[in-house]
Amino acid sequence: MQPASLFLGHGSPMTLFEPSPTRAFLTTLAGRFARPDAILVVSAHWQAARPSLTAAAFPATIHDFEGFPAELYRATYPAPGSPALARRVADLLARQGLAADLDHARGLDHGAWIPLGLAWPAAKVPVVQLSLLAGKNASAHMALGRALRPLARENVLVVGSGNLTHNLGEAIAWMRSGGRGDAAWASEFAGAMGQAVLGGDDKALAEWETAMPHARRAHPTSEHLLPLHVVHGAGGGAARLLFDAMEMGSLSMAAYAFDPVDAAAV
Repeated sequence: MQPASLFLGHGSPMTLFEPSPTRAFLTTLAGRFARPDAILVVSAHWQAARPSLTAAAFPATIHDFEGFPAELYRATYPAPGSPALARRVADLLARQGLAADLDHARGLDHGAWIPLGLAWPAAKVPVVQLSLLAGKNASAHMALGRALRPLARENVLVVGSGNLTHNLGEAIAWMRSGGRGDAAWASEFAGAMGQAVLGGDDKALAEWETAMPHARRAHPTSEHLLPLHVVHGAGGGAARLLFDAMEMGSLSMAAYAFDPVDAAAV
């Protein structure tokens, strides 16, 4: 079935160039499904007080990282935007009482353009980015996603880009130790979250901070997990595991597809 939404682990910006199982997976992703007419992407790297949408006809490539090789700063993802889709999403959100802002200046951050650049390298599919809600919890982001469900019938793919586990301090320490650190906690958290995702357990996903083992060790801050809640809400149907790998000891790169539900029933 053509998914309504996807959750992707975006990992390091160097995934764009460095060989890895995650890179290999992303480069074959588009071939698994029919081409969408447009992509709405939610990245861990944009939060706003109100839902905000890129509305530029040609969004810029944002290099929002430091300390990487020069070639990464030369890389661009020149996908067109879609002001019409931005207005459509704003209308869907308004129907649910969520006033949205259209941002005509902002481009695509690396959480958006790096996985999309690997999956859809021709950069022909129009892309709009939607922000996370600053200071809002998982339930609010699931509700945000549910407002997007009609997009599935319009062949707009909703993509969430984050990580199922994301503690960079522990990941860097693990690498510096030569892989001698304990990362069992990350597997335990990812396993429990994966069961909740595949089981469609809204309560466990909404209450992940108390329901999941090692929750705050896995996510000292929640922005890399919340895109999962958005795309879970946007799909609403069965979830499927597409890919699973652990990088840097404790950085889960798991990817999921979410099937659509009948938007008329929402």
